[in-house]
Amino acid sequence: MGGSATPLVVFALLVALISPSLAEIKALKVTSDSRPLILLEEFGFTPSGSVSIGLSAVSFPSSAASPELFGFFLLSDAGLLQSIHDSEQPHQNPAPVPSCALQSPYVRPLFTFSRLSRAHSFNGTFPITHPDEYGLCFANCVPGAAVSMSVHTEMYNTRSDGNRDYLSVGQSAVPSLYTFFAAAYFAAVAAWIYICFRYRLDAHRIHLLMAGLLLAKALDLLFAAADLHYTRATGTPHGWDVAFYVFKFVKGVLLFTVIVLIGTGWSFLKPFLQEREKKVLMIVIPLQVLANIASAVIGETGPFIKGWVTWNQVFLLIDIACCCAVIFPIVWSIRTLKETSKTDGKAARTLAKLGLFRQFYMAVIGYLYFTRIVVYALKTIASYKYRWVSVAAEEIVTFAFYVFMFYMFRPKERNEYFAIDDEEEQASEAALREEEFEL
Repeated sequence: MGGSATPLVVFALLVALISPSLAEIKALKVTSDSRPLILLEEFGFTPSGSVSIGLSAVSFPSSAASPELFGFFLLSDAGLLQSIHDSEQPHQNPAPVPSCALQSPYVRPLFTFSRLSRAHSFNGTFPITHPDEYGLCFANCVPGAAVSMSVHTEMYNTRSDGNRDYLSVGQSAVPSLYTFFAAAYFAAVAAWIYICFRYRLDAHRIHLLMAGLLLAKALDLLFAAADLHYTRATGTPHGWDVAFYVFKFVKGVLLFTVIVLIGTGWSFLKPFLQEREKKVLMIVIPLQVLANIASAVIGETGPFIKGWVTWNQVFLLIDIACCCAVIFPIVWSIRTLKETSKTDGKAARTLAKLGLFRQFYMAVIGYLYFTRIVVYALKTIASYKYRWVSVAAEEIVTFAFYVFMFYMFRPKERNEYFAIDDEEEQASEAALREEEFEL
């Protein structure tokens, strides 16, 4: 594909980073942009889908270039893969190489600037004849030519009752999923409050913080469901996205804080934090602030802005840094317990703590691995119609992780820390000696 392959490969990189779009009604502003290809958004269509595009205040160097060299087009995933395949094997493609992405046989051109009115504006709606997931792109086939314009886009499917559905077909089940899990977390909040009240003499400060985490997670899902519901019906979230980002931030900070505090044994093993553990919290919390800022920029702007890929990279790096940071306190606690087992006279208690923290360590590793790697793989390989599967998988594993963590560290009258009889003590001492021999 030669000349047209490069912008299409750029499109592939953008699609690899982009999250499933809410595809609400968008008003975009392009100012003096000379990029050869601008990805506006991505959407999964049914046979009754449509794309509406409105342009105004269009400015381009018409005196030096033909308006036919500026235009909008749709590109499906299948067309994208085929174009990349052909670009990697040019010797098998004897056809002339098109010099403009608008001329590629794998795209569906919508219109060019030659159809602009005298007021340099355009309005049009284009039905989708072949259902698929498409990326809406603007192509600038004049190197170095700066284009400015205001773009209004609407991508939607028409339901059987004639109303528009502004959610991509793969996202249609997500509001119901979020509502279901929000109800599950609200039920968990009630159950946790009951447990803490019943065993209030054995409850610690960490249990109150865990209750706050459950409530923040429930509200995060509730507002996410409201955001998607209003977007689906009207094309705009009506302000629910603000509440969603607020509680997403609170949930993220509380989750990593709880993992760090449990990993250090705060409230369970000791009433204070060491200096290095305070430093972990001082690192994780600001990183979560930056991660949520990056997430809001990614979600509220879209791939058309010049720094969108950079914001994605920032979010990815910060998220990985947070995941790595919360592992250290758990490792420190395990190492401390191993060293304590050599001198502590209460071997059973130490062994119970050591086993508990090892299980917690494995659970945290499994949770982070699944939600960061496996979920991303599901989003990548699943058909556009089944993108909701990755959301369901992530929420199921997250709920399972919460259940495990809250069950393991729940307040209770008799636990492995404070009630160990003589027989258990002798058996534990033998187990510790065997473990030291293995190490």
